[in-house]
Amino acid sequence: MDRITKAARLMIVSDLDHTMVDHHDPENMSLLRFNALWESNYRHDSLLVFSTGRSPTLYKQLRKEKPMLTPDITIMSVGTEITYGSSMLPDDGWVKILNQKWDRNIVIEETSKFPDLTLQAETEQRPHKVSFYVDKTKAQVVMKELSSRLEKRGLDVKLIYSGGMDLDVLPQGAGKGQALSYLLNKLKTEGTLPVNTLACGDSGNDAELFSIPDVYVVMVSNAQEELLQWHAENAKGNPNIIHAKERCAAGIIEAIGHFNLGSNTSPRDVADFVECKLDRVNPGYEVVKFYLFYERWRRGEAANCETYIASLKASCVCYSPSFSFIGSHCYFCLSNRC
Repeated sequence: MDRITKAARLMIVSDLDHTMVDHHDPENMSLLRFNALWESNYRHDSLLVFSTGRSPTLYKQLRKEKPMLTPDITIMSVGTEITYGSSMLPDDGWVKILNQKWDRNIVIEETSKFPDLTLQAETEQRPHKVSFYVDKTKAQVVMKELSSRLEKRGLDVKLIYSGGMDLDVLPQGAGKGQALSYLLNKLKTEGTLPVNTLACGDSGNDAELFSIPDVYVVMVSNAQEELLQWHAENAKGNPNIIHAKERCAAGIIEAIGHFNLGSNTSPRDVADFVECKLDRVNPGYEVVKFYLFYERWRRGEAANCETYIASLKASCVCYSPSFSFIGSHCYFCLSNRC
C-alpha cells in the first residue's frame, strides 16, 4: 500500500474463483479486459484487493495458471490471513485479533466426532481455519450440533458453508467481512480511507463482504444459489447491491459503470486507439494501449498503424522528453515495421 500515499480513488475487493477468475473462459478474456482497465485507469491511484477462500498454497497455484494482476492486499483462507504487496508481508495485528477465544486443537478434537465431515487437503488447513467437505443435505444439522459443542468447550467460532460442500471453522472474529472491516478501519486511522469501495463475489463466503456499511457490492451473474438466497433475505432493495448481467470479471466492469465509480471502458474493447481519449490521461494508459497495439500488430490485426505511432510519439514526448524513437525504429519493439 506504500505506493499510494493518499486516499485511494477506488478500492476493489474481489473474490477470485468464479468472480475475478472465470474457469469457464479458456481464453481468460474477461480477466484480461479487467486487467487492461485497471492498469490503464486505476492502478496509479487505486487499490486492488483479492479476497479468497484459497490458502496461500492454492492462491499461488492459481497465479501460475491464470494471468492475474499482483494485488496491493491479499486476504486468504476465508479472511483469516491478510498480507501486503508482492512479497505478501503478513499483518501481525490481524493475527492477534484472531487468537482470541480460539483453540485449533479443540476444534480438531470435536469435529473428529462427526462422521459426515471429511477433512479437506492439508494445504487448506491453516492456523485459524479448519476446513471440511460435507454434503449439503446434512450441512445444517451438522453445523448446529458442532456450534453447540464448541461453545460448551469455551470457544467462540464461526461456521461458514459455501459452494454446496465446503465448511470452514474459523474464529468468530474472522471472515471476509471482518477482514475488510479491519482494513477499512486501519486505512481510516492512517487517514487514507478509500473514496469508494466495491466488493465483488459469487458464493456464500462472500456474503459478509456485502454487509459492510458504505461499500458498493456486485454479485456477478453466475452467483451461486446460497448467495442469491442471502441477498433475498437480507438485502433485497438495497441500491448499493446489484446482481450483474455479466459473468465474473465482466460483471465487475459492469458494476464500476453502474455505480459511476470511474471509467468502465477497457482498452481491450477499443477498436481504434487513435479515437480513444481519456478525461484524465496517465502514462499507464499509454503503456497498456501500446501493449495491446503491439499484440494486434503481431497478429496482423492493427489498423491505422502510422497514425497511432504518431500519436504514441506525441504522448511519450509529453510524459518524458527523454523518450525517443531511434531513427525509424520503435524504441519499445526495436522494429522498423511499426
